Amino acid sequence: MEETKREIWKELGMTKAQFRELQYEARLELARRDFWEFCKLLAPDFYKESRPYLKEMCKSMQSFYESDERVLIINLPPRHGKSRTAGMFAEWIFGKDPSQKIITGSYNEELSMTFSRNVRNAINEKKATRERVVYSDVFPRTKLKKGSSAAKLWALQGQHMSYLATSPTGTATGFGASLMILDDIIKSAEDSLNEGLLESHWTWFTNTMLSRLEAGGKLMIIATRWNTMDLSGRAIDHYRGLGVPFTLITKTALQEDGSMLCDEVLSKETYDLILKTMGREIVEANYNQKPIDLVGRLYNIGFTTYTAIPKDDDGNYAFDEICAYVDTADQGSDYLCCIIYGIYMGLAYVLDVYFTKDGMEITEPETAKRLYNRKVNRAFIESNNGGRGFGRSVERLLREKHHWYKTSIDLFTQSRNKKSRILSSATWVQQNIRMPIGWDSRWPEFYVDVMSYQKEGKMKHDDAEDALAGIYDRMGRGNLFSFN
Repeated sequence: MEETKREIWKELGMTKAQFRELQYEARLELARRDFWEFCKLLAPDFYKESRPYLKEMCKSMQSFYESDERVLIINLPPRHGKSRTAGMFAEWIFGKDPSQKIITGSYNEELSMTFSRNVRNAINEKKATRERVVYSDVFPRTKLKKGSSAAKLWALQGQHMSYLATSPTGTATGFGASLMILDDIIKSAEDSLNEGLLESHWTWFTNTMLSRLEAGGKLMIIATRWNTMDLSGRAIDHYRGLGVPFTLITKTALQEDGSMLCDEVLSKETYDLILKTMGREIVEANYNQKPIDLVGRLYNIGFTTYTAIPKDDDGNYAFDEICAYVDTADQGSDYLCCIIYGIYMGLAYVLDVYFTKDGMEITEPETAKRLYNRKVNRAFIESNNGGRGFGRSVERLLREKHHWYKTSIDLFTQSRNKKSRILSSATWVQQNIRMPIGWDSRWPEFYVDVMSYQKEGKMKHDDAEDALAGIYDRMGRGNLFSFN
């Protein structure tokens, strides 16, 4: 090899020192152009050619950055470099374009600021020896703004603001992002089973973070998969339902052939020890991207979505009938669930969902208004435990307030076991009920309730599933109701 190099620099008419300088400059230029080469140059002990999964992830990140795609979701096991690589990606992007604005969000402010501090310190690192390559060697024109030393919010030279670190309990007010990186929003297995916390993450994402993303901005979600309703899972369902293209990178620690993703990072011996120490369901979620709740989830194949309501040649609804199924709240902690759906070619197209814990003084007029607005032909209302009075009040409001007489109110007693009805109807429900595209954002509480329902064990609520089973009773099995 040395003989070959000697022949090259002699042929080029260079001294050995000049040739080495040329090689050095070539490596720097390659790092500016190629994110994988950038990682190898600045952190050669971790980013090795012997770790092809890292090379693939880096190549995918660069392709994402250079493409028109807006969403990248990465699910990798812990300690495999996903957060580290995301941080270096932020560094590389700032080197390519210092005008970029980046927001990172993690499960708490401390972790998010650690991420931010690492990026800031890498950009600001001073060169100690010629042999050690630092960020300024690759991108000498990208520098921190003088006086910009805060870990939470800082700027590059020539910019007003460049980087913000936040969390679901923090703030992002007044800062727009061209790149948003959400990293490890769930802290633990315990948090992954907290329905309220998972829903708060989604609310934070949709109501706060997405509003900070500038036009044409890019979003990266990086995590291990804990729950089907975690941020990664909700985002996958959301963007897939909207028909928005996204890139999904999923890697498991244990491969199908029994080998490990990377023995240098996690050996089979260490993995087996972890498996003996932790619960299998936690290991499968944390290391193999199999959500804790997935195995027992009732609606495991999900729902087909529709973008347009069926219409006839004249532009009118082509439904054979528009119906509503109403499961009234039996107890104070229960939800009232009213699903309005149109029947077309044997399928139920969900048009509206009213899912609430509000009292009857609110739900009665609201239900009547929705039945009127959707011009419902028949409303099936469970009359168990006060449902009869609810149904009569809704019927009266339709007549007196809306002057509407075309909705038939059918009160019925439901005597079949609720759990068995829900379980036996699940396959038909998933195959024959169509949800509108974006239903996860339109009815978030209903969505979470439905998509997290488990086959076994006692669930906190089953009102949404009971209403879906009621549609099956009405359509899938014929009219089984005992009307009052």
